Amino acid sequence: MAPVLLIEGLSKRYGSITVADAVGFQVARGECLGVIGPNGAGKTSVFNLIDGTVSPDGGRILLDGMDVTRRPKHLRARLGMARAYQVPQPFPDLSAFENVLVATTFGAGLSASDAKAVARETLRLTGLWDKREVMAGSLPLLDRKRLELGRALASQPKLLLLDEIAGGLTQMEVVELVALIRSIKPTVAMVWIEHVTHALSAVADRLVAMNFGRVIAEGEPQEVMNSPSVQEVYLGTVLDAPAAD
Repeated sequence: MAPVLLIEGLSKRYGSITVADAVGFQVARGECLGVIGPNGAGKTSVFNLIDGTVSPDGGRILLDGMDVTRRPKHLRARLGMARAYQVPQPFPDLSAFENVLVATTFGAGLSASDAKAVARETLRLTGLWDKREVMAGSLPLLDRKRLELGRALASQPKLLLLDEIAGGLTQMEVVELVALIRSIKPTVAMVWIEHVTHALSAVADRLVAMNFGRVIAEGEPQEVMNSPSVQEVYLGTVLDAPAAD
């Protein structure tokens, strides 16, 4: 299957600090690639390069076969790239429905009637339909996370970037969020940065481990977790155990 996202030789330096050192990987539709690594490993920097927040020094980024390496962030969004953040960023004084409607109208560029239909469908998918009239700033954290994910999905992406979206949730809330992410996985290509590794293990088909801007391991989740290089990176740090079947 052709990759939705293909990055090759992606590099970025800030003076003497290298945040991306010839990074390369790919992900297909219906596949989730998890990205792990300690703080400062370069994970978020790679996301910033992929979505156009910053420009790379070298390498290239292909979205569904199209080279978007030098395209601005808003055009990448229109071409099918969306990102959900660890800290939800809704419009607090707009309702949940209005927040998603903004994404369908301006992110996906839909007509008014189509945008409303997609917004309604998205709220049902994310479990927020009954809270559609609630102001986003009044929602509890899990629901704000659902809304953050819903706003990304409402733009009808081909590629979904999840940036530590499970951070700050309780164990039971993580379970609920994982179930939602698994339900949408078949429809998109997904790259997920996460420190809650048991959440990744429940969804990801493959993991990439990074350190100092480099990919140090890639493969099936358990294979990567057991890699000596990954264990060395996490020496002195407790990786949370995979969830029981």
